Amino acid sequence: MAGRPTDEAGLGAVASLPALNARLAEEWLEVLGGFAVAADEGGLPPGTRTLLLFGPAEPGFWPHLTAQPEWQDGGPDPVDRWSRRVIGRLACDLGAKALFPFGGPPYHPFYRWALRTGQVWDSPVRLLVHARQGLMVSFRGALALKEEVAVQPPSPRPCDTCPAPCLTACPARALTAEGYDVPACHSFLNQPEGQECMTGGCLVRRACPVSQSYARLPEQSAYHMRQFHK
Repeated sequence: MAGRPTDEAGLGAVASLPALNARLAEEWLEVLGGFAVAADEGGLPPGTRTLLLFGPAEPGFWPHLTAQPEWQDGGPDPVDRWSRRVIGRLACDLGAKALFPFGGPPYHPFYRWALRTGQVWDSPVRLLVHARQGLMVSFRGALALKEEVAVQPPSPRPCDTCPAPCLTACPARALTAEGYDVPACHSFLNQPEGQECMTGGCLVRRACPVSQSYARLPEQSAYHMRQFHK
């Protein structure tokens, strides 16, 4: 990857999404969406004018992450610790505030924030679906910026032209239009039939046509399934 951009390229003060994405690309992250914040809006750090949400950039994120010190040291929660270090450092460089979807309670409302970006929507199975990442979307953190940054215009919702294979993909019928039956999901994962989900990722997420074009490795999905099914 190229070296970090200089202040003239937008490091010292966020000038544009391309400048920020160039910095994020060093850590195989990207801006997944953002929105403008009103001056009097509550629920965010004082002075926030733009909120940007970050997630993995594929292909390449998982090999990069698993080569990092947090993964290699054998300590707990390596993905979260790496996220705090990387996104926290970026926030310091930019005079912003780093926010994370973990570390609660209380938890920041990433689901609600994502829906405000125009890049993420409620899917037919109620999971978030992203314009480019489909049902594989995940967030590693966010930046609350004091600057106004032009964000991406709204994208077309992919579900509007999709036959919704996600609705019938769950063998246990744990994840449907009616919502998510978490106990039924865990029960299925304990059975031999559930091992395909455990080793390759949730069949519902994988059924999404947009997910299938997103180069997330099965090893990454398997890790998150193990974390979920402890």
